[in-house]
Amino acid sequence: MKDFLSLAKDRYSVRRLSEKSVPQELLEKILEAGRCAPTAHNNQPVRIWLIQSAEALEKVRSAADFAFLKTAPAVFAVGSEPSAAWVRPYDGKNFADIDAAIVATQMMLEIHDLGLGTTWVGHFDADKLKGLFPEMIPYNLIALFPVGYPAEEARPSRLHEDRKPEEETVKRI
Repeated sequence: MKDFLSLAKDRYSVRRLSEKSVPQELLEKILEAGRCAPTAHNNQPVRIWLIQSAEALEKVRSAADFAFLKTAPAVFAVGSEPSAAWVRPYDGKNFADIDAAIVATQMMLEIHDLGLGTTWVGHFDADKLKGLFPEMIPYNLIALFPVGYPAEEARPSRLHEDRKPEEETVKRI
């Protein structure tokens, strides 16, 4: 692994994936990165689905119509179960989706560290996906990650390195 800051800055949303299959051992490492992610009170209210069969991938593509999903040899879906999550007692804040975002972020960074590509897909029809995969019904679906090797023409978007000035995003107290 590179130093973390280099990894974080180097990672970009890969929207062009080759059709080359991903070895199962790499997919297992991505799953483990998600499984070892910290969650509030260690409640682990998160479910990860690894979608690989041609039939299941076609179903996912019907709920999220993006070109990079058409060539992805695998897709991860991440969801949270609010009833299993820790709830902050002061204000009733449920941490299910926060926990799922932590899990998903660790998976996304592991994907990049393994030399693979992905993009966090939040634009999908969650209700349709739940209809196609009934086991997803109790979960808040927060992300899809199409995974594969970056295509030769894959490049970061022109906005990849654009950041607001620090004074707009950081307040030192």
